[in-house]
Amino acid sequence: MDHELFLLRHGQTEWSVNGRHTGRTDIPLTPAGESQARSAGLTLSTLRKGPALVLTSPRRRAVRTAELAGLMVGEITDDLAEWDYGDYEGLTTPQIRETVPGWTVWTGPLPGGEGAADVTARADKVLDRVRAALADTEVILVGHGHFSRVLVARWLGLPATAGVHFGLDPAGVSVLGNERGEPKIEHLNIPPS
Repeated sequence: MDHELFLLRHGQTEWSVNGRHTGRTDIPLTPAGESQARSAGLTLSTLRKGPALVLTSPRRRAVRTAELAGLMVGEITDDLAEWDYGDYEGLTTPQIRETVPGWTVWTGPLPGGEGAADVTARADKVLDRVRAALADTEVILVGHGHFSRVLVARWLGLPATAGVHFGLDPAGVSVLGNERGEPKIEHLNIPPS
C-alpha cells in the first residue's frame, strides 16, 4: 500500500446538534455544517499528496460535504451509508434508554436496523476495495460518524464495536495508513481548518 486513506465525516446537521440518530433520514447540512465542509476541504488540501479516488455515501449531507470540500466524487455508494438504526431512527440515546436501560448503538439491540455483524460485513467490503485502490491512488471516503468509526476499527483489525473508542466530529478528517505493513491511525478527527 503506497497511499493513505482519508475519512471525512459530513458537516453538522440539525439532528447531529441535538443527538438524534440519523441513518436513513436524508437531512441537509446546517449553514454551520456547510461552513465546516468548506473548511474540511482546506484541511484535506494540506494533508493530501495527489489525486484521490473519492467515494461518498448517498445521503445528501455526505454528498454536499464532498462538494463543498471541493472534492470530485468518483462514486456514490450505499456501502458508505450510516449504520441503519431501524426503529431508533430519529431518537436520542436518552430516549432509547427510557425503554432499554444502558443502551448504546455499539452493544444494544437495533430492532429493524443493522446489527454489528451487518455493519462489519459492509465495512470490510469497503476496506477490501479501498486497499486494492491504495496501490494506485489516495482514497477519500465521505460518510457518517458511527460507520466511519467502524471503518477505523476494522482498518486496525478490531471488532466493529471497538469504534466506540474513536470520536469523529462533524466535518472531522481522519487519516489511516500503514507502518511496515501494519495498519495505523495517522491522524484522528482533525477539526476543519
